[in-house]
Amino acid sequence: MTDHSPTAEFGTYSTGERAAIIFSCMLGFALDLYDVLIMPFLMSSIQGSLGISLTQVASVTSLTLIGSVIGGALFGWLGDRIGRKQALQLTLGVFAVGSIASAFAWDYASLAVLRFITGVGLGGEWGAGMVLFNEAWNKDRRGLGSAFIQGSAVIASAGASIVGVWATTSFTPEWGWRVALLTGGSPIVLMIFIRFFMPESKAWLQFDRARKSGLVERKAKTANTLLLMFQGRLLPVSIMCLAWMMAYMFAYYGIVVFMPTLMQKSLGAPPDVVRNISVIASVVGGCSYLTMGVLNDAFGRRFGALLPGLSWGVMACALYVFAHGRFGGHLLGFPMFWTYIAFVIGNSALGVVGTWLSEIYPIEVRSTAVSFIYMAGRGVGSLAPIVVPLAAASFGGELAMGMLIVVPAIILFLAMTLSLPETRGRELAAVDDAHRAGHAA
Repeated sequence: MTDHSPTAEFGTYSTGERAAIIFSCMLGFALDLYDVLIMPFLMSSIQGSLGISLTQVASVTSLTLIGSVIGGALFGWLGDRIGRKQALQLTLGVFAVGSIASAFAWDYASLAVLRFITGVGLGGEWGAGMVLFNEAWNKDRRGLGSAFIQGSAVIASAGASIVGVWATTSFTPEWGWRVALLTGGSPIVLMIFIRFFMPESKAWLQFDRARKSGLVERKAKTANTLLLMFQGRLLPVSIMCLAWMMAYMFAYYGIVVFMPTLMQKSLGAPPDVVRNISVIASVVGGCSYLTMGVLNDAFGRRFGALLPGLSWGVMACALYVFAHGRFGGHLLGFPMFWTYIAFVIGNSALGVVGTWLSEIYPIEVRSTAVSFIYMAGRGVGSLAPIVVPLAAASFGGELAMGMLIVVPAIILFLAMTLSLPETRGRELAAVDDAHRAGHAA
């Protein structure tokens, strides 16, 4: 019998290659999130410089997220057709060029178009890198490795706040935001590194050769991988995965965007206390990502999402009970501090997403599915900042009550977590063998 494992024909990955892969994925995700998170620090400067309204500036972020949904589908498709490595380089190139060009926007329309293009590039980076990582990594340590990648969000958050404040305070209002956006061109350096040091997925190389040789089912050769992920046995699982990711993102953005405002304006916490809470929460969140990575390798992907999801449930209960618990002068005695800690622990469910989705889908649609599902979820998440204030208004302006609109999303996330198939220990190449024609005639 012919051995179809990636290592049989294409060899194993060296230590250096694996290091290049996880380094590129961590840095790529950090740069992706950095470009999104830096915008809130630049809004007032952009508003004054271009003479546009705050609503217009805020809409630019929404356009960026919409672009990321399109980019997720586009570059996910390219990843399945031309390879993970090439797709990753292309998405980084579009991302970098769009960000640099955005720094030279001259009015609202130009800024909106250029940030939309930046979003298209942002949308493809996560999926292309995450799929390549999971296809290359040891199946018994994928959860921890994925957690390291997602945990780089801490670097992104810190970098965005440091650079955003530095640029807007060190330069004129006209140039500060432009300098900050120019730093978004740094993915060009990563693109060059990937070109020379990061290998292509050996699993994809094997599949591509088999596809060109006629050794895979006819349907796997279709160019429309987005359509393929919604056909046959993949239809119900794709619907569940979309609901799962959309629920996560809606709940995440519905809390993270408003928690600082709730603590400071509604509950009387001073700005320096809110800052300290954010710093502590970042450290706790990073540790939680790594802990959940170890646990989901040991006990399964479902466990790695379910436990953080339950922490979100605790957060929602605390938010309801302590909605009026004002800051009394002591951090540890501030109920909303512990509510926020429960929230950031829940956020670490994201650490299992890339690995679980990569293990669920067969190789012919894996890049498309992972990219599209993640970015579609992010697109739905972008609606939360609009829905929460509307919900708060219906409760007499009580922000905490408005934030509880995320409870149905948390319940849906937990339900889908229990419904998705367990995949821990799955050999990605072995999954794909089932999709081979199995005929030599």
